[in-house]
Amino acid sequence: MARGNTKAPKSGVTKKKVAKDWKTEHGHLFNKDPRDYRIGRDLLPKRNLSRYVKWPRYVRIQRQRAILKKRIKVPPAVNHFSKTLEKNQASTLFKLLAKYRPESAVEKKQRLVAAAEAESKNQETKKESRPKMIKYGLNHITELVESKKAKLVVIAHDVDPIELVVWLPALCRKMDVPYCIVKGKARLGQMVYKKTATALAITDVNNEDNAKLNQLATSVRAMYNESSFDRRKWGGGIMGCKAQHVIRAREKAKAREAAKAALVRI
Repeated sequence: MARGNTKAPKSGVTKKKVAKDWKTEHGHLFNKDPRDYRIGRDLLPKRNLSRYVKWPRYVRIQRQRAILKKRIKVPPAVNHFSKTLEKNQASTLFKLLAKYRPESAVEKKQRLVAAAEAESKNQETKKESRPKMIKYGLNHITELVESKKAKLVVIAHDVDPIELVVWLPALCRKMDVPYCIVKGKARLGQMVYKKTATALAITDVNNEDNAKLNQLATSVRAMYNESSFDRRKWGGGIMGCKAQHVIRAREKAKAREAAKAALVRI
């Protein structure tokens, strides 16, 4: 029984037939106009073309190197450089380094001009004590570490080639000098008005900063100098998404076969 005002359809007339009649009756109103994406026809819809972009060579090399470091097994001495300081510790360290930046080219020029003017006027110039500033230059830092004058050594994690600094952590451990690894050789270079710097060293600070330097040195010593586990750990060996799926499928198949063999034995 039909409920409400709904009327029963006429005998022999279905919904499909009604729709078909309506289409044939009003077919001239709706012309079918499919798009044709062949050469010289309709424009292709907008799509993400980043897969087809030919990136600059240095970008391709950067990305290939990053993937290679994940795939191949990285020796412990090189993998050690992937363990960098955390953001909070790094910001504290760079605040301390910023206080002891060497003089820039402009400051040096002003100092020499002032000294020359004073000399031309036959005025006596005060001999200032040697300023306390951070040291840079790989050979210079090596000498400071060997003579145990360096109180803290900061090494960049992205030095290329890595062979330039790969031996420096071992030397610091041997000479019992605290060291740390931070992100960015450009960031270290900025501290000494250079494009890049492989390593920096702190030899002396003012009395008010002694406590901060000692605190940094003790925390860094525990992380790098004394932790032997991270120095023995190999890096890399992380396969791609497809390879991981294949390995999982193989493991599942082996587990199934083992289960079947166990049932047969029972």
